[in-house]
Amino acid sequence: MRRPIIAILAAVSLGLAGCSGMSPTEQRALSGTAIGGGAGALLGAIGGNAGLGLAAGAAAGLAGGLIYDSVKQNEAQSYRSGYAAGANRQPPAPPQ
Repeated sequence: MRRPIIAILAAVSLGLAGCSGMSPTEQRALSGTAIGGGAGALLGAIGGNAGLGLAAGAAAGLAGGLIYDSVKQNEAQSYRSGYAAGANRQPPAPPQ
């Protein structure tokens, strides 16, 4: 009974260790894909086709992760721009 649990924990640990050197964009894309794939597989299993649900959920999750990353990058750029303007005692640039 303990052997399968240890093997599962080791596999999960190795999988997570591979994510340590990823950029924020890669992390958001991967997490969106994983969450979307999991949710899609669950809903697909309820509907009778887990594989199709997984594929659709993973694609939607990837798109959502990349859109979220774009929003966060724009937010960080606006913050840096406003901070630099304040540090130089200049009015901030208007949003684009």
